Amino acid sequence: MATATREAYGKALAKLVQEREDIVVLDADLTKSTKTIEAKKACPERHFNMGIAEGNMMGVAAGLAASHKIVYASSFAMFAAGRAFEQIRNSICYPNLNVKVCATHAGISVGEDGASHQSVEDIAIMRSIPNMKVFQPCDARETEQIIKAVADIEGPCYVRLGRLGVEDVYDDSYTWEYGKGQVLKKGSKIAIIATGLMVQESLKAIEQLEGIEPTLINISTIKPIDKDLILETAKTHDVIVTIEEHNVIGGLGGAVAETLAPYGLPCRQYMMGMQDSFGRSGKPKDLLAHYHLDASSIAQKIKEIMK
Repeated sequence: MATATREAYGKALAKLVQEREDIVVLDADLTKSTKTIEAKKACPERHFNMGIAEGNMMGVAAGLAASHKIVYASSFAMFAAGRAFEQIRNSICYPNLNVKVCATHAGISVGEDGASHQSVEDIAIMRSIPNMKVFQPCDARETEQIIKAVADIEGPCYVRLGRLGVEDVYDDSYTWEYGKGQVLKKGSKIAIIATGLMVQESLKAIEQLEGIEPTLINISTIKPIDKDLILETAKTHDVIVTIEEHNVIGGLGGAVAETLAPYGLPCRQYMMGMQDSFGRSGKPKDLLAHYHLDASSIAQKIKEIMK
């Protein structure tokens, strides 16, 4: 079933506010889009619409967190990571407060809203701030588990969520682990390291390959990244391909490259993602194809690398 991670976020948050009295939810006048409206329905006395004022929302979140609350603050990724950067950096991350910034509508799969709303820089921005942890779930089950888990992870967290419905990767037996990547398919010679909806596109791409059996790894914790798994993958494969719905500068690809750089391993790395470019208006699937991030483009790239 195709479920957007923002929808899974709304359902998970609604359960969480009923289970824990220390949870407070803030939203920047986008409750229906970010799906925090589900938390409002479940517990209206601990849901606050802060209006179109993301910087102020983060300041209020910091104050509540300093008063021993765990705060989930939501807006679109472009506004949460971009417009409210200063408040996140200075008011939340510097004092290491328990604010969970859950940003929806990330990446080019936002679609027709166009480049102004398609945040392809947010992972890089949030990853660069000391004390901030960064997550991007690939499907509904992983989202539910991450949303619940970050309440118990000390300090600020950034959870990147999407607008587009995505197929399930995991079943009910899945258990998410903080800071750990998951090997979805074990192959040889070439490894794909993907995050978010690029996991689904990579799974589809593998089905189009003949004679090539890549390893596929889902990285949902981008910071702190799973160093041990990345190093082991680089030691046992000739090539690593990172795939993300984000600028290759400062995103997952950059995080993997930074991890490998000190070790001088012979494994080559290719980065698939937004190649230092903005998005554009269009249907999500068309945009993924245009920017060579759909399954067919991924399969073609793998074939070219392995020639």
